[in-house]
Amino acid sequence: MTFGPRSPWIKPGGFCPRAASAATRLYLLAAAATAGCAEDGPERRPLRVFAASSLTDAFRDMETAFEAAYPDTDVGLVFAGSQVLRLQIERGAGADVFASADRRHLASLERAGLLSGYRRFAGNELALIVPPGNPAEIGSFADLPRAERLVIGTEHVPLGAYTREALRRAGGRLGAEFESEVLGRVVSWESSARLVRAKVELGVADAAIVYRTDVAPGKVRALPVPPEANVRANYLMGAVAGAANPEGAAHWLGFVASPAGREILVRRGFVAVAAAGR
Repeated sequence: MTFGPRSPWIKPGGFCPRAASAATRLYLLAAAATAGCAEDGPERRPLRVFAASSLTDAFRDMETAFEAAYPDTDVGLVFAGSQVLRLQIERGAGADVFASADRRHLASLERAGLLSGYRRFAGNELALIVPPGNPAEIGSFADLPRAERLVIGTEHVPLGAYTREALRRAGGRLGAEFESEVLGRVVSWESSARLVRAKVELGVADAAIVYRTDVAPGKVRALPVPPEANVRANYLMGAVAGAANPEGAAHWLGFVASPAGREILVRRGFVAVAAAGR
C-alpha cells in the first residue's frame, strides 16, 4: 500500500519474478523460504516506511519486490521532505523506517532516542533542468544568471543545502559573484525535489536544480553540473526506535542492501553502496 499515486505500470499484486534479474530471483526465493505463504498465514502486518521524496520511484519498485519476498507484510510508503518526516516522527507518527539524504535529520532523531542507528545505502548527484523549449536559452550551468525564474530547494531540505554548496563551489571558477547572482534569480524555494521539478514541468520556471534521479525524460531537459561543483548526496536509513514492526523494519533494511535492492537503486539512477556504513 502506497500513500500517494502509484506508478502506472505496477499491477495489483504484481511483481513478476520471471521478469526479474538473477540476483532478484535468488533473493526472492531465499526470502520466500522463510516468509511462508500469506494465504495460509496471519493477516498481513503493516510496515510504514518514511522516505525523502527523491526516493519515490526506487522505493515503489522496492515495495513491489519486497512484498513478493515477504507476502505477510503490507508496505506503506510515505514520501515528503526530510524535515517534514522528521517532525512527524518526533511528534509520534507511526513510522518503522526513516530514509533521508540529510544526515542531520537522522542524527537528530538518534540523539533523541527515536532512531536505532542508521547507515548509508545510496548516493546521488545534482542536475540542472530546463523546460524542453528552454526559453531562457540556458546552455550550461554557467548560464544560470540568465534565468528570470529559478527554483531550488529550501535551505532546510537536503536538496537545498546541496544546491547552495554547488553554487559556492562553482563560484571558485565562475567568479565570486556567481553564487549571489544565481540566488538573486530564485523565485521559489520548495520543500521537496519533486516540487522543484514540477515548477519546470509546468513551465513556470526557466530552470531548477534537482537530483539526477529526478530528471524526467521528455518532460524536462537536463544539463550537467560541472564535476568540480557537483555534490555527492548520501542517502541514509534506519529503523525507528520503538517501531510497531521492528522485524519488518530489519527485513526492509536488509532488502535495500541486498543485490536485488542495489539493482533497483542502480536502475533508478542511484549509486548503490556495496558496503553499508555511516
